Amino acid sequence: MKNFLRLTFTAVAFLLLTGAITVETKAQNIGDVLRLMENHNKALITLRADVKMEKFNSQLEEADTYEGKTIYLVQRGAKPYVRIDWSKPAEESLAVIKGQYILYRPRLKQVMTGSVDSAKGSPGVNSPLSFINMSRAELKENFIIKYFGQETAAGISTWHLELTPKKGNSFKKADIWVDGNGMPIQMKITEKNNDTTTVVLSKLDKNSTIDVSVFKINYPKDTKVVKG
Repeated sequence: MKNFLRLTFTAVAFLLLTGAITVETKAQNIGDVLRLMENHNKALITLRADVKMEKFNSQLEEADTYEGKTIYLVQRGAKPYVRIDWSKPAEESLAVIKGQYILYRPRLKQVMTGSVDSAKGSPGVNSPLSFINMSRAELKENFIIKYFGQETAAGISTWHLELTPKKGNSFKKADIWVDGNGMPIQMKITEKNNDTTTVVLSKLDKNSTIDVSVFKINYPKDTKVVKG
């Protein structure tokens, strides 16, 4: 269970990087990319996308792959609403509303609820959630940032950044691939034991109307509720 929460919150954390801007701009250095990302976040209203997540175990040399869809709605002055509906390898639904999460696992007839902040205590959850909400200034203060120039990721041209924590952290580094609009479409977190989690967004639908009711997860009355 901790492992699944860890994976799911990594995906949620990745979504907090996303935004919307319509004009592509050329980036020549780290500062250009960070400015694009920051402007992109500020312009975000809504997002619908397909999401794919791969968790690689470096010791076993095995990978688990998760596929699903996500929706994202900005709440100005508050934390955004996020929902992920996994379809593979099993149906799972996660919603994060006002800092509270609800995870529904139909095959187990189980719902888990709790605070995202409390969930940060789980291994691997704290680090992605801590740096993704940082401003450009905070990123530069807390991470050594390397710029690897243009690379192809998820089938398109992107700019590749590597973030290495300046202070102790639960992960070794994070690699982010940013598209021409300043939107990170792929992120890879490498843990200290060399395990990795890679999240990719595709089929992006930005700034379409999303009603807050879609973030409510409905489940049968006989479902067991576990509070975190």
